[in-house]
Amino acid sequence: MNPTRKRRLVFVLLLVLASGVATALVAMALQRNVAYLYTPAEVLRGEAGEHARFRLGGMVEKASFRRPTGSMDAHFRVTDGDAQLPVVYTGILPDLFREGQAVVATGRMENGVFIAENVLAKHDETYMPKEVADKMGMAHQKHDVQVPAAEATP
Repeated sequence: MNPTRKRRLVFVLLLVLASGVATALVAMALQRNVAYLYTPAEVLRGEAGEHARFRLGGMVEKASFRRPTGSMDAHFRVTDGDAQLPVVYTGILPDLFREGQAVVATGRMENGVFIAENVLAKHDETYMPKEVADKMGMAHQKHDVQVPAAEATP
C-alpha cells in the first residue's frame, strides 16, 4: 500500500470515528433533556420511574391549592379523574394557573410528592394540550362503560 493511500485510509477512519463520537454525544444530550408526559395514575403505577425527570399533566384539583403566608412554595394536587398526585412548586405561577384548569408541570418524584421545576397552564377553557387531553380521555373511558341492568344486580 502506498503512503498516499494509507494516509487517505487513516483520514477516513478518523472521520468516521469523529462522526460516531459526535453522534453519541448528541444522542446523550437529547436523551437527558427529554421529558415524557404522564398522568397521575400512570405515575402511581410506576410507569414514570423512580428518579426520572418527566412532565405531569392533568387538572389542578379543586380546593387543593395552598401557599403558606410569606412563602413562594405552592402546594396543590393534580388529577386525571382517576388518581391525584401532590405537587410542590417554588416560584411564581403563571397568571392563568387556577384550580379546575389543565396544567403541565415538569419535574421529578421525591418521597411520593412531585417536585415541579416548571409549571405551564392552559390558556382558556377550550384548549388543552393534545397529549394531556388524550391521556385524560383514556383514563375516563372505563368510567363511560354502562353496566347492563341484569349484571348490576347481585
